[in-house]
Amino acid sequence: MTREGLEHLIRASAAVTDQYEFVIVGSQSILGAIPNPEAVFTMSAEADIYPLAAPELPDKIDGALGEGSQFHETYGYYAQGVGPDTAVLPSG
Repeated sequence: MTREGLEHLIRASAAVTDQYEFVIVGSQSILGAIPNPEAVFTMSAEADIYPLAAPELPDKIDGALGEGSQFHETYGYYAQGVGPDTAVLPSG
């Protein structure tokens, strides 16, 4: 996935959830800090995402933009709706 693809997923997630701030978890989060990383970092076709203010909405994202969806078939990448407990950082 490219930075443009991730931005597209964020816009599509906003349309589906009526939310406008998202947390990207996992390997594709690198695209926020490094817009054009080496190709090895863009091999994934999915981004783990959840709305910051409404983490209870990952099913909406999965249903509309998830693996096997029309979105996935059309664009070749997809969103996986996750929640805040998907990645937990150590304290401190």
